[in-house]
Amino acid sequence: MFACRLPWWRSSAACKSWQSGHFLPWDRCQMLGIKGINTTVEQEQQAGMKEKQMLEDLEMPLAKRETETLFQEQPETGNQYLEDTLLRSYLKTHLPPKVLEEVHQDLERFGNCLQTEIQPLSWECELNPPVFRQYDAWGRRVDHIHTCSAWRRMKEISAEEGLIAEAYERRYSNWSRLYQAVKLYLFSSSSGGFNCPLAMTDGAAKVIESLGIPGSLKNAFDRLTSRDPEKFWTSGQWMTERRGGSDVANGTETVARKQPDGTYRLYGFKWFTSAADSDVTLTLARIADAEGRCTQGSRGLSLFFLRVRDEQGKLNSIQVQRLKDKLGTRQMATAELWLQGSRAELISAEGHGVAAISSMLNITRIHNVIGAVASMRRMISLSRDYARKRVAFGKLLKDHPLHMQTIARMEVQVRGAFLLLMEIVRLLGLAETNLASEQEQLLLRLLIPVAKLYTGKQASAVAVEAMESFGGQGYMEDTGLPVMLRDTLVLSIWEGTTNILSLDVLRSLTKSQGQVMAVFLSTVQVSPELQPCSA
Repeated sequence: MFACRLPWWRSSAACKSWQSGHFLPWDRCQMLGIKGINTTVEQEQQAGMKEKQMLEDLEMPLAKRETETLFQEQPETGNQYLEDTLLRSYLKTHLPPKVLEEVHQDLERFGNCLQTEIQPLSWECELNPPVFRQYDAWGRRVDHIHTCSAWRRMKEISAEEGLIAEAYERRYSNWSRLYQAVKLYLFSSSSGGFNCPLAMTDGAAKVIESLGIPGSLKNAFDRLTSRDPEKFWTSGQWMTERRGGSDVANGTETVARKQPDGTYRLYGFKWFTSAADSDVTLTLARIADAEGRCTQGSRGLSLFFLRVRDEQGKLNSIQVQRLKDKLGTRQMATAELWLQGSRAELISAEGHGVAAISSMLNITRIHNVIGAVASMRRMISLSRDYARKRVAFGKLLKDHPLHMQTIARMEVQVRGAFLLLMEIVRLLGLAETNLASEQEQLLLRLLIPVAKLYTGKQASAVAVEAMESFGGQGYMEDTGLPVMLRDTLVLSIWEGTTNILSLDVLRSLTKSQGQVMAVFLSTVQVSPELQPCSA
């Protein structure tokens, strides 16, 4: 059992009537508190009675109040799927009826699971970050990274829920990728940081699939996409070295030496390896010739697959230098690693590692967008519920027009980002099932870096704004809100900073000779999802 030290915003609660509803006129918003399109008259009456009692209680002398130590009622959220009317409306509009019926039932069940089990586990992951033990009591080097039981349970849940498998089973053809993205969107802000290893696991599976799932990688692919917690593997992505992350062409120093049996031994230093407790990883290295010389630049890079540990759990000639002391995402082990002859398998053509890894980067960037949109939705949902409970200057925050205007502006941001995300995963689903036109493939190539760039910066801005809506409580560590803010700050850095992504967009324009921009402009004119929002 886990200690029940939950912050107030992660506690389990009944499904609230104040959902992510459509925008209403200001007078109606103030009367309903933007409770959503499913609010009943009885729920409105109950909310009104509660508000009246709160205001009367504030007028009593402090000595006569029922609770003298509780000054503010905590915000709560219910079933995240049922409360997200924009999500439900999108699925109802786009999914085929039979698919919608099955998906709706599963997502409602998953929403309850998030509320009752996964959110408490998330807070346990925050309270119990990974611990690195380099030596045992007798001086033997063990390099053991200990993760808490809640983190390990997150891995089991990820398998059971098919958070990776769903995209590769393709039960719903081209809609399978969108369905997976929706589950990840609901899971992300309650995952305790486990959404990061899932991103890299999804990316690794995508790379292997793009290679045709060669026989030597069949077992790995099956495990990366398994629903069985006993078989499920997670993957790392070891690209960043001492000279930097994005400039892999000039920054990669790791050398691969071929062995008589056809495998390779890797030697080098990986400066920043997320999810260092993963089972396998993909990494870049330069193959040395017989004289030990390596080709420099991107043409010298090849892609390798390696197991982090052997069947006995012993590290694959890897030494852990230390765990990174990060600003956020502290729930996940990120390490500096020495590769000292790690056995690996070459999985790309020699010198074509960058091209082979590109499909992984596209997937992880989409996961980055999912995390950004999910964090914004979570913060706004909490801010909205708090506005129904917090009294200032004699009335609830929801009855202050300026406060509600701030929430409305954040809502516009997250709705636009959500629709952009859904369009990207819809296009990806078409591409993966060979149903995408040439124009749709060009559009997907453009939108991935654009969405990653924009939502990554958007998420931290919305998090700061939402935190401010709580006043001083937003600054208190035990509310959990600072955790959410810190964890969003990585979203503009991981998988390409703003300038790197801008250059990526320029490359797509150049490579298509401007055709991608023509496709984008024509699509915006006919697609409601990509048209600018009007407040």
